[in-house]
Amino acid sequence: MSRIAEQSINIPKGVDVDINNQCITVKSSKGTLEHMIHPFVSVNKNSDNSQLNVLVAQKLESTADALSGTTRALVNNMVIGVSDGFSKGLELVGVGYRAQLKGKSIDLSLGFSHPVKYVLPEGIIAELPSNTSIIIKGIDKQKVGQAAAEIRALRPPEPYKGKGVKYVDEKIIRKEAKKK
Repeated sequence: MSRIAEQSINIPKGVDVDINNQCITVKSSKGTLEHMIHPFVSVNKNSDNSQLNVLVAQKLESTADALSGTTRALVNNMVIGVSDGFSKGLELVGVGYRAQLKGKSIDLSLGFSHPVKYVLPEGIIAELPSNTSIIIKGIDKQKVGQAAAEIRALRPPEPYKGKGVKYVDEKIIRKEAKKK
């Protein structure tokens, strides 16, 4: 069995987990997330409803171990998402690069001849502490990461001056300019 799947998932106070056939639903005051579990894997609650365990349902299948670890990671991310939430930070580096929040969209000035408008997906919130930094927040880890990656892809950082949109914790490997 996968080493990750052997670890149990703690359910914090205020989080409700329902398992109905192969569908798991995680609810809290922040929102609700659902996931369909593969038939090779089963998820069980402890008797006091404080922990979840992921088990391999069909041991003869070679992919069952991998699916058990993946399922455990996905369910754990669902529990963390509805209890604490996820966030990803972006920085705009460059002269004249800035962002403005307008409703459910972000207007970005990234050195193009026109402003770029990015519409936020459903369930994603953006905060702009300054006009050169963006924080993407939400309860679904995949949606938060995808939204941040799509914004970064509008103008990825270039290796010579480091201009572009980068993650807060990202290190840009710089190249030396051409010598005469």
